[in-house]
Amino acid sequence: MTSRPFSTDSDAGRSVDWLGAGAAIASISAVGTSLGFGLPLLSVVLEERGASASMIGANTAVAGIASLAAAPLVTPLAKRIGVRNLMLLSIAAAAASGFGFYLFAALPAWFALRFVFHFAVTALFILSEFWISTAAPPHRRGMMLGLYATCLSLGFAFGPFVFSQVGSRGVLPFAIGAGVLVASAIPLLLAWDREPPVHESDRKGGFWRYVLAVPTATAAVFVFGAVESGGFALFPIYGQAAGFSEAGAAQLLTAVGLGNVFLQIPLGLVSDRVRDPRSLLLLCAVVGLLGSLALPFLIQSWWLTALVLFVWGGVVAGLYTVGLAHLGSKLSGADLASANAAFIFCYALGMLVGPQGIGASLDLLGLNGFSYALAVFFAFYIMLTLGRLAHRAARS
Repeated sequence: MTSRPFSTDSDAGRSVDWLGAGAAIASISAVGTSLGFGLPLLSVVLEERGASASMIGANTAVAGIASLAAAPLVTPLAKRIGVRNLMLLSIAAAAASGFGFYLFAALPAWFALRFVFHFAVTALFILSEFWISTAAPPHRRGMMLGLYATCLSLGFAFGPFVFSQVGSRGVLPFAIGAGVLVASAIPLLLAWDREPPVHESDRKGGFWRYVLAVPTATAAVFVFGAVESGGFALFPIYGQAAGFSEAGAAQLLTAVGLGNVFLQIPLGLVSDRVRDPRSLLLLCAVVGLLGSLALPFLIQSWWLTALVLFVWGGVVAGLYTVGLAHLGSKLSGADLASANAAFIFCYALGMLVGPQGIGASLDLLGLNGFSYALAVFFAFYIMLTLGRLAHRAARS
């Protein structure tokens, strides 16, 4: 996601721009807190108003539509007004629409607000990752992406914890969500002169050619987007149906987030050292599949479920971290900026498919439909990756 080639000697010798990278990481971590807080909050509010799991999934899936629309537009917009300015505008739009969920109760308004909110959040993710990669030399990429994922996961873990303490009633939860987003602008203002430039790519074909350029990376983030968005949105419904309180179900999401926190830096470092990152991606998907299938047998025990979700959540999040590192190992320079937008596009596609698929599975198959839907996504990725590895072995 940087316009400078990753393989030059000067890049190999340069150090991390900690102020620039830190500003982007701190900003996106605050956004992660708001997302971790807001996804279960909105689902619970909709359920209290009588919405079905399928309708909740459909409303959540608007996030994917918004992100699909935003991904091809972010880089051209950043070229016009600059990375920092676009991030600040996106923060303002996300905060305003986030508080709008409190002001407008009509369901059609919530669909529109979801679109605006996640369009803005998509821009923040793409530009933050671009900024972080630009601030880091190639030999530190895995470590920086792991640090980025860890801080983002802290935000996602802290969000459900705040929700478990605040609840879903009144204006306070919505004000907290909007306030956290406004606070995410502060690090960007502190690094006012460190924003990275966005240059044109030397290759033809634009955004769309990168969607399938590195299929094991883009498929990994598609599966992660489906599992994360659908799982976070509908787990409170699943947890309460299994007998947990609203707070207990939200705290299980915190266990998932804490697993992300502790495992992303190790996974990022390992991805820099393995010969083929696809083998590590395959391992992450296998752990995801086994954990999903085990969930119905664990759900009667809160502590056992929390322990398994801690490990499961951390390893599954590696699909994003290792997938992003794998993308960086295949592409360099200006092409990586467009590839990162395509990466987020596939994440958004997962956000579109996941909530609707998991919600429909819950409605059709009952309580265990939640884990069955998760397992299908992981099984798809395992088959794809095994096929790619077999293809490489055959060519060798």
